[in-house]
Amino acid sequence: MKIFSISFTVLVLLINLAVAFPSSADTLTSIVNNPKYFEVGQKVIWLYKARSDSAEVQKIPAEVVKISSKQVKIQIRKDNQFINRWVNPNRLESFPKIHDSALN
Repeated sequence: MKIFSISFTVLVLLINLAVAFPSSADTLTSIVNNPKYFEVGQKVIWLYKARSDSAEVQKIPAEVVKISSKQVKIQIRKDNQFINRWVNPNRLESFPKIHDSALN
């Protein structure tokens, strides 16, 4: 009887693994089309508020250095020095693309 319960458990596990579909996993197309997706080395704009209750937002150019699950580490230049800051990805914008026609 013990062999039957072990084999039944293994069978259910194998069926579960064979049928399971990674629906919660991000596909490459959904990541690329997501505007909140950043890559290391990407130029971004940090929407900085000096105080949380302040209405004034400063746009500071930065570069993505590291990415974690909840925050993005950016590098900014201040007084000829580079400073690293961990920021919320919602406070970042992608750098606007420059089209070739705009350069002519």
